[in-house]
Amino acid sequence: MNVATFLAKAAQRFPERPALQYDDRVTSYGEFYRRALALGGSLRELGLAKGDRVAFAMQNRPEILEIIYGCFAAGLVVVPMNARLHAREMAYIVGQSDAKVLIHGPDFEATLDEHWDEFASVEHRFGVDATDKVAPYGSLLEDDHVLDAPVDVESTDPCWLFYTSGTTGFPKGATWTHRTVRVLVMNYLADVYNITEDDVLIHCAPLSHGSGIVALPAVARGANNVIMSNPSFDPATLFGEVERLGVTHIAFMAPTQIVKCLDEIDESKYDLSRLNAVCYGGAPIYVEHLKQAVKRFGPIWVQIFGQGECPITATVLPSRDHATFAANDDPRLGSAGFARTDVEVRVIDEDGNFLSPGKQGEIVVRGDIVMAGYWGNEAATAETLRNGWLHMGDVGMFDEHGYLHLLDRTKDVIISGGNNVYPREVEEVLVTHPQVHHVVVIGVPDDYWGEAVRAVVVPEQGASATAEELIAFCGTHMAGYKKPKAVDFVDELPVSAYGKVLRREVRERYWGGQSRAVAGGSASVR
Repeated sequence: MNVATFLAKAAQRFPERPALQYDDRVTSYGEFYRRALALGGSLRELGLAKGDRVAFAMQNRPEILEIIYGCFAAGLVVVPMNARLHAREMAYIVGQSDAKVLIHGPDFEATLDEHWDEFASVEHRFGVDATDKVAPYGSLLEDDHVLDAPVDVESTDPCWLFYTSGTTGFPKGATWTHRTVRVLVMNYLADVYNITEDDVLIHCAPLSHGSGIVALPAVARGANNVIMSNPSFDPATLFGEVERLGVTHIAFMAPTQIVKCLDEIDESKYDLSRLNAVCYGGAPIYVEHLKQAVKRFGPIWVQIFGQGECPITATVLPSRDHATFAANDDPRLGSAGFARTDVEVRVIDEDGNFLSPGKQGEIVVRGDIVMAGYWGNEAATAETLRNGWLHMGDVGMFDEHGYLHLLDRTKDVIISGGNNVYPREVEEVLVTHPQVHHVVVIGVPDDYWGEAVRAVVVPEQGASATAEELIAFCGTHMAGYKKPKAVDFVDELPVSAYGKVLRREVRERYWGGQSRAVAGGSASVR
């Protein structure tokens, strides 16, 4: 089954219902489907064949979902890119996926022009609201090449490359097949929140990641997807729209967004009576913040835990558990929930043996939700998918009730504000600065971000560079959220007998007196 069939059926049942709402622009399901078929047909007319890749980079807007479903319908593979990435980082993803088409929003035209010689694989470039130098996105929506229906595909055919990273810092494309997306849709409706055609969802997080994934089950059910146009998160604007439009479901929020709401919003000023569910994940959240959220906004919170290699969720903590556990001060409020209906989640020791409740080990997952592998990276695939299980790289334990408690990470990933930051890629930039002799990058506790990126630098002898200068230097090479929030200068770093920097020892200096355990989900989407 081609997963574009979900949109086809919604359009057949509800052709006049609003599907995509963006400011004053409303697109019905019938028109959404037509535009997706037109886009898919136009891309095939350009010479793209089934399985070819199409990348996009843009801030939240309806065109993102048109591109996703257009690629699905045409049997192509969509490659979403985080809109906060640097152009060089986008060039790596486009090159590694060998994408033949790049579609981007107006915000990216200048920076892509500057680095265009790094996008060698791209044969066709389209821009939304672009200048005359770039082919207009609207040309893909004309009636000349509209597909009759979604093309036939195998369930094992790829349809989405979700780029995550490993400890090396080089992005890897988790390959989702049509089966993966079909299972994603069904398990969200079964275990997270049962969306219906009467629901109104609002998207205040990136559609290229978590929020866009939640849009898939919403489209399958014919719900209205309200897409916020403001580039940065503003709680007052969000809750004003929730009241004005009768929103029933906030598709996805990172814990930092929840904390910002707690800090800035008087919920009594808004009519939130129709709001039934808020899906959140992507980073740790302190239990105290979660208790406040339940007390102030009610039992509307649903936590998911997973990663790009098993999209949406391996475990879930439903709204009823939030309410019960918060009221009873139950430690399970700080868990990542229980294994969903159609997946297996276990904890294993170093030899791969399953561990009993209360024993700590690596978390592994098995089921149809697990990716097919990393695109063009057999070595990484073999390392992550072993003996039929996805090795998540997180340490945890189950309690006697089957709730998973996250304890630490076997990888060095820093999860800051719902974004994954890989220390080595920051280090690789900093060591190119002429006044940096050595550096280690770690995550440190932060009440707002969960973890903040901090660089510990051994400067070159006689160096005069300031922390502000090094942070600005990082900003010229990578996305802003990856830059260190602070830089500390030291005379030396601790090393092992073999000369390897003892990252954990550095980190422990900043985590002294605190548990490394995290309260809530780890990376649900990367």
